[in-house]
Amino acid sequence: MQTIYKTFLAAAGLCAAAVFGILLFGAAVPVGPFAVGFFTALAIGVRAHSVLKDFTFTLFVFASVAFAMFYPGLLDEWGGVELTIFIVPLIQIIMFGMGASLSVEDFARVIQMPKGVLVGVVCQYSIMPLVGVTLAMTTGLPDEIAAGIVLIGSAPGGVASNVMAYISESNLALSVTLTAVSTLLAPVMTPFLMEVLAGQFVPVAFLEMMWSILEMIILPVALGLLFNRYFHGKAEWLDDIMPIISMVAITVIIAVITAAGQESLLTVGPLLVAAAIVHNAAGYMFGYWGCRLIGMSEQDCRTVSFEVGMQNGGLASGIAVEMGKVATVGLAPAVFGPWMNVTGSALANYWRRDVLTEEPVEAATAE
Repeated sequence: MQTIYKTFLAAAGLCAAAVFGILLFGAAVPVGPFAVGFFTALAIGVRAHSVLKDFTFTLFVFASVAFAMFYPGLLDEWGGVELTIFIVPLIQIIMFGMGASLSVEDFARVIQMPKGVLVGVVCQYSIMPLVGVTLAMTTGLPDEIAAGIVLIGSAPGGVASNVMAYISESNLALSVTLTAVSTLLAPVMTPFLMEVLAGQFVPVAFLEMMWSILEMIILPVALGLLFNRYFHGKAEWLDDIMPIISMVAITVIIAVITAAGQESLLTVGPLLVAAAIVHNAAGYMFGYWGCRLIGMSEQDCRTVSFEVGMQNGGLASGIAVEMGKVATVGLAPAVFGPWMNVTGSALANYWRRDVLTEEPVEAATAE
């Protein structure tokens, strides 16, 4: 397999050279196929490296974004059916997979680690929304695109944060619990924060948004929990393929939203990327140091940092679809999602190499 991976790395290098040559010399050759080929080949090729292979999924997302930017018409509609209508069902599939990976015990841990859960949830629904609205008000972005920044900041933690906690050897139990609790609070907290903070940019219907979140998140998660409760271990094939299905679904969602908002991205793309960088970094930094200041363990601080800095972009995208503003409000989640995976993977691998010397997680969280 190593030989195959290295072959793909070589192909990625050739594609990169082709892109550079076309842009440098202005050759009358389409750059799109080489740009998409570069990210696709690189996504497969990095599997040859023990550390870089963690970026495989993110690179596939970049490949889908490149495809959407160069060929948006191919992701607009098929057979007269607009592809945006599949976004919400795909999110529901992802959330079912999340529920199927949880158990009642994950929620019971709230009693075992109340301090970590309380601090994490407060940070989740304060730091990111406030940073989001600050960026929305200061970047000068169009109102609906600015509202998308507030939306991604008001979303609960994403499942990716659990993966990063696992990779970095942080407190995985706390991470899973925080994701579960913040997701359960989302039907109330996300519409409330959007109404208060983003109402100045777009009209926000609290009850409609709350119902949309219940349909997209809570119902599928509940069904997943029931599946885990009664069929755990009886359908191992589903356990094996659900992570793959979720990753494919996320990739498709981001591609469709990027294609829908391609024209806007060409105008405000760099500024939106800059906002994503600042927003994400602020989440990691304030989440981590806020916990350090109140004396939480290093493992718990790292866990909360991931939970705060990595939002549920899928939920935010689905809400944008339900608002009928996927090409504007949905752009920030589409841009922020890939970036969060890049920085999350990098930070997780850095912390994994930074060996912890503090007390075991059990002692640290049972407060």
